[in-house]
Amino acid sequence: MTKGALKLLFGYNHYAIGVNARDLSHDESLVQPRPGGNCANWVLGHIVATRGAALRLVGEDPIWNETESAPYRRGSSPITGRDGARPFAEILAALDRSQERLMAGLERMADAGLGSVESEGSPAANLAGLQFHEAYHAGQLGILRRMAGKKGAIQ
Repeated sequence: MTKGALKLLFGYNHYAIGVNARDLSHDESLVQPRPGGNCANWVLGHIVATRGAALRLVGEDPIWNETESAPYRRGSSPITGRDGARPFAEILAALDRSQERLMAGLERMADAGLGSVESEGSPAANLAGLQFHEAYHAGQLGILRRMAGKKGAIQ
């Protein structure tokens, strides 16, 4: 795994997340899937929160601290309304800032410093896992945007 490959993959994620989420209003981001699951607000916030781990791996500071990330961590209570939900536009802005930091951090890394993707616990393996996790949630945002009444963004 090279830094160029990781930049490309996280770039694809940023694109897919963006086209699926950018035209959702805050209220549309709170539409709840039935019979269960998390709304787009939680999913996007979860992406930003988990980006903190990727940012630390490339020597950058996370966008949100632990308190700010807490409502969007795995196992947190679902966001079911305006209470506890960050404004969706703020989450999108945080995603964009995290993308800038992630790309800058990856650019500074030497490919040799990433280690092998086959070596469990290496930066390359951890970043590959985080990229896959993020791609999974990018797909969820595509479904959640349709649930909010929007057309599919990726044809």
